[in-house]
Amino acid sequence: MSEITKAMQLLCDEKGLSYEAVLETIETALAAAYRKDFGNKQQNIKVKFDPETADMHAWDVKTVVEDVEEEVLLKAQEELTARREQAREEGRELTEEETADLPRFNPKTELMLTAAKEINKKTKVGDVLEIPLEISGAFGRMAAQTAKQVIIQKVREAERNMVFGDFKGQEGQVIMGTIQRAEGRKVLVDLGKVSGVLFGEQQIDRENYRPGARMKFFVISVNMGQRGPEILLSRSSSKLVEEIFKQEIPEIESGVVQIKGVARDAGYRSKVAVFTEDEAIDPVGACIGQRGSRINTIIEELGGEKIDIIDFSSDAVSYISKALSPAKVSEVELNEVEKTANVSVTSDQFSLAIGRGGQNVRLASELTGWKINLIDLSGGQTLEEAVGEAPAQVEAEAETEEVASEVQTENV
Repeated sequence: MSEITKAMQLLCDEKGLSYEAVLETIETALAAAYRKDFGNKQQNIKVKFDPETADMHAWDVKTVVEDVEEEVLLKAQEELTARREQAREEGRELTEEETADLPRFNPKTELMLTAAKEINKKTKVGDVLEIPLEISGAFGRMAAQTAKQVIIQKVREAERNMVFGDFKGQEGQVIMGTIQRAEGRKVLVDLGKVSGVLFGEQQIDRENYRPGARMKFFVISVNMGQRGPEILLSRSSSKLVEEIFKQEIPEIESGVVQIKGVARDAGYRSKVAVFTEDEAIDPVGACIGQRGSRINTIIEELGGEKIDIIDFSSDAVSYISKALSPAKVSEVELNEVEKTANVSVTSDQFSLAIGRGGQNVRLASELTGWKINLIDLSGGQTLEEAVGEAPAQVEAEAETEEVASEVQTENV
């Protein structure tokens, strides 16, 4: 193994790049250096480099095209300029479709048929010619500097592309990250090879993003920006809850237990509907785990957010009743046309059904897809009337009753 090959392999190991990518980078750099010292701008230079022997060969690569008279090309250029000027006056860019009818010739990458036949008489339109180039001697200082800059640039591009490919495959998944620092309303998160961004609207108000803190994030999107991969993260997405359930509960990961819906008030409470066709499995129990081991892990991952696990039902009355947990429902009347449900509860369950700030009924409505109207059986009050008359009292009662009922419900 030559010293050049060893150096290339060391670079591969250090940057996590493939040998082929590094070799291609070196050949691109040598082509730039050749053009600097021995070539010209009208050459499309290709270089083949052997790391073992340090031998180098160069070619000018051209695609053979039909002959076009110089006068025709000049008129086409004038027409192109006129069309661009017209588009500029209209405040827009000229499209490729608007120039498709104009004759074109790129002397850097193309060679007209007559000139090509002087090199090889059997040449026809569409052929690619590789014309050998002479290497007159060693590269000068400026050419060497050009080659160095190209190598640095190409290695960085290869690193960015590799990282982009790795993280693009994790779009829509949950990954672990370490908080770096806050810059205004956005938080930078260390993901290992690159940093992700947690914008203000994707944060949870009650969470403290301390530098060095490790937590899980949902990957919203991965795009390639001018400075490399741009990874947008979220802590508030309902998808984060769903993906953490998949990670922590084997039955969901395997598909035996399905998540039918998630409604979330980020940082405070989530309702998750689960279902299984296997009669031998309790889907709610599978999510809770022995003595709450599984659900407690999920709650910890979500910073203490409360989780209601609901047994999904295709029967709307049953599903709505369960969705209002921990409150106990007395009666549900459905209006299929308007998709509204009038839900009656006793007075001792009314505040609990509403929840703090209307949270419980709001999440139940979001989870089931039904607009829920709560009715107090004792006083005949509706949700709007109760909140409108004494919102602070309703909220306080809901909080008291919710705490009292937690040990008796599926909420852990």
